[in-house]
Amino acid sequence: MMTQPQIPFSQELLRKGIHLISFSIPVIYIFISKETALFILIPLALIAIIIDVLSKRDNHVRKYLYMFFGKLLRPHEQRKDVLNGATWVLISAVLTVFIFPKIIAVTSFAILIVSDICSAIFGRKYGRHQLFDKSWEGTTAFMVSAFIVVLAFGTALVAPRTYFYSGFLAAIIGAFAEAASNKIKMDDNFAVPLSVGFTMWAFGLIAVHLNYPFLNLL
Repeated sequence: MMTQPQIPFSQELLRKGIHLISFSIPVIYIFISKETALFILIPLALIAIIIDVLSKRDNHVRKYLYMFFGKLLRPHEQRKDVLNGATWVLISAVLTVFIFPKIIAVTSFAILIVSDICSAIFGRKYGRHQLFDKSWEGTTAFMVSAFIVVLAFGTALVAPRTYFYSGFLAAIIGAFAEAASNKIKMDDNFAVPLSVGFTMWAFGLIAVHLNYPFLNLL
């Protein structure tokens, strides 16, 4: 069983319902340029950071933030030296869009949203066997849902096999990054898209170097 402090399961479901709104980020990014995406995401991330930091230092900001979202915050997110998950989502969105080619950024961020939700719900509901501070059941749900995301995007794009190979490998690495995020002192909303993105990017560059087809890495 997991030893990490938990919020009630009903609040977990609500938290993940709100988290699902972030799926709009990779969907919208499909249709706009990198420059436009960053023009939108960078101010949002800066606003989130400012509000988050102020909530740790200013009692008035903290009062109003906790009035609306207090029950959704995990115990560690209430510490003064830790940013909350929503802030990390926006930070990782900026970095993912800035660093990676579009198809990899879209895939890795979609995996973050879909698979993080599946992992949390299945892990809380059926988790019995501990893996780091999470569960094997939750990690398995992460992998399976991430495979589905890769299959869905790859099929829609009529992608070459190398895209699927890189995506499946990245899904496995992302699942273990999510499970180990507390051990490595890194928020999973940050660890997952970057681990998935760098895995797919490295695999893609190797494939291109060996003259195997891959999606556009520019």
